[in-house]
Amino acid sequence: MAESKLPKNYVQFRSRYKKLAGALDNLGKAVREEGPLDEKSAQLIQLAAAASIRSEGAVHSHCRRALDAGASPDEIRHAILLLTSTLGFPAMMAALSWVEDVLNAD
Repeated sequence: MAESKLPKNYVQFRSRYKKLAGALDNLGKAVREEGPLDEKSAQLIQLAAAASIRSEGAVHSHCRRALDAGASPDEIRHAILLLTSTLGFPAMMAALSWVEDVLNAD
């Protein structure tokens, strides 16, 4: 993803704490490589987790990553809709609005 689309705070964090950012990158890679799930499934799961902790930035990030991994907009929306009975309607709607931010971006 182009650095211009990343949140300023995240870019500053990565620049200021290069060793920590690298360690986090390595952790993410190691976790993904430990199991049989494909990248699209992994990103949809992480998208759901981000929605469950109500992290708008993480929802944006994992929505973009899910798209990059081949998920369709309908699959991404469905991953959020599936959370309705777990998170509740208002939380699901908030997450869905964050997904739409990404899906409707130019």
